[in-house]
Amino acid sequence: MKNIKLSILDQSTISKGGLAIDSIKHTIQLVQKAEGWGYHRFWVSEHHNLVSIAGSAPEVLIAYLAAVTKHIRLGSGGIMLPNHSSLKVAENFRLLETMAPGRIDLGIGRAPGGDRITASLLNPGNRFKEEDYIQQVNELQMYFNDQVQTQFGSVKAIPVVYDEPPIWMLTSSGSSAYTAADMGLGLAFAQFIAANGVKEAITTYRTRFVPSDIFPKPEVIIAIWVLCADTEEKAEELKRSLLHVFLQMEKGEVRTGMPPYDEIKDYPYTIQDRMRMEQHSNRLIAGTPLQVKQQIIDLAENCDADEIMAATITFAPEDKIRSFELLAKEFDLY
Repeated sequence: MKNIKLSILDQSTISKGGLAIDSIKHTIQLVQKAEGWGYHRFWVSEHHNLVSIAGSAPEVLIAYLAAVTKHIRLGSGGIMLPNHSSLKVAENFRLLETMAPGRIDLGIGRAPGGDRITASLLNPGNRFKEEDYIQQVNELQMYFNDQVQTQFGSVKAIPVVYDEPPIWMLTSSGSSAYTAADMGLGLAFAQFIAANGVKEAITTYRTRFVPSDIFPKPEVIIAIWVLCADTEEKAEELKRSLLHVFLQMEKGEVRTGMPPYDEIKDYPYTIQDRMRMEQHSNRLIAGTPLQVKQQIIDLAENCDADEIMAATITFAPEDKIRSFELLAKEFDLY
């Protein structure tokens, strides 16, 4: 059996009727518990113009999480690079590395983290082109290597640090796998977004990988929804609630956060609805601890992943915490 690392991706989601301040408090509580349970890393995401997600500025949240933890790795899952200046991202993460040496990861992606109108407001120069994204990644690496030269002289991302945060490229398709391999970056495949193509993308990445100073060998994370509960009945409730949200998002009908199970348990799904929910099931793992553990092992071994990063959304924060606690216990993390 592979020696699988387990990590957490938290999006600071706001349940229906909840408040952003409570969502952030739950994220802080979860990272402290995750560190005690033995999880390898804890990443937070970047989303915009979504009232059900409080996490809009991962670099700010990471700084606070670093102050309330001691050794767990912290990072972005991810920084949506086209929304930002490459120099500013380099400065932010060098400063984070200075505050929490050896604990910071920089996960980057090219998605807008919301809608295109909002992305255009964040960066009016965003052309939403892949070649621009690749140029930004190159610039980011040059800032980290102190190699940026202009006609007026060199420009450094301040503060200068001895060890750079490793760059992980987030993707839900095969195209970024090529880029990550050619640039010698880590690869994080978001199976919680796209269930298809994960194995092919990882194979491509490992085959083409060019070693770098930070990544002398290829390293792969698969991020997937994980719902772990004490009983199969409870796990099924959590699963149905999440699939319901996926369906409503697909229809453009989500106005609030995750509703309680009692509110949706008798929802009149059409045949087409049920078909779509079944297809979305490939984006998640759900069940009792033993069932979830076996599914995680199967996924990691089948796709040749080094690490599984679990993302969990539940209406009740205690259900999310319990899910991660059960998972840690089943894998003997502590």
